[in-house]
Amino acid sequence: MERWPELHYDDWKDTLATLHLWTQIVGKIRLRLEPLVNHWWNVTLYVTPHGLTTSAMPYADGRHFAIDFDLTAHRLIVADSRRRRETFALEPMSVAAFYRTLMECLAAMDVAVRIYPKPNEIADAIPFEKDEVHRSYDPQYVERFHCVLLQIERSCKTFRAEFLGKASPVHFFWGSFDLAVTLFSGRRAPRHPGGIPNMPDWATREAYSHEECSVGFWPGGNGADATLYGYAYPEAEGLAQAAIRPPPAAWNPALREFLLPYEAVRQAADPDAATLEFFRSVYDATATLARWDRASLDRERT
Repeated sequence: MERWPELHYDDWKDTLATLHLWTQIVGKIRLRLEPLVNHWWNVTLYVTPHGLTTSAMPYADGRHFAIDFDLTAHRLIVADSRRRRETFALEPMSVAAFYRTLMECLAAMDVAVRIYPKPNEIADAIPFEKDEVHRSYDPQYVERFHCVLLQIERSCKTFRAEFLGKASPVHFFWGSFDLAVTLFSGRRAPRHPGGIPNMPDWATREAYSHEECSVGFWPGGNGADATLYGYAYPEAEGLAQAAIRPPPAAWNPALREFLLPYEAVRQAADPDAATLEFFRSVYDATATLARWDRASLDRERT
């Protein structure tokens, strides 16, 4: 497979919707077991050479276990620190069947965990145990998606390494289904208005408690194709008018963020350089207009 494969939303939208919901189930298990970390960094998934993982999660009896999406062999793997392991194939199945099978795997490993069984950040969400609607799985497009995550993650890590202040890991949010990295000015942010579907406002305010600049990759949704994005909270005056590179990066007034279509990136002469240029450009505009202390926050770029 090419490093930067085609990934048009309409070609795999049903698989995308199903995989999104599967990751929410796994992510909610991590949410239940991990202590709260600022900005909900305790709930995210991480990119691996083969897919996505929860990383090691503590369990009450002294064990640790992890849940991995192997998106190359197309299996869901649950493994613990006592060499116990359960696995099942990732293939076309309903969200309800995935939820039931995963819970059976956990029970077979003597892991008891209850989650809130309804998706977050999705309007008109169907509870997991009742969702027989979303049941698609196209392994070819899942592999393409994973390949793109690997490419974008590399640039996210380079971008993060240029910043000396507080910064998030490069991680995957299962609520919004995007790969992200966030930099912080160190100052408190104004109270967030909330309003995200099926997301408590207090949870949103925890996520946006401090001034930030976030960049990342979103594979698409609601008819929109895959895109790189960048935004700031709060939005500095004049940010929407900033000149962001490379073309055709542009401000989206509905989303209040900058977008650079993934297709433009993959068609660029150097997709890695285009990705990093976009991330740096969004940060430069944000930090300059919001008057971040760049003398103490920025590392010299190489």
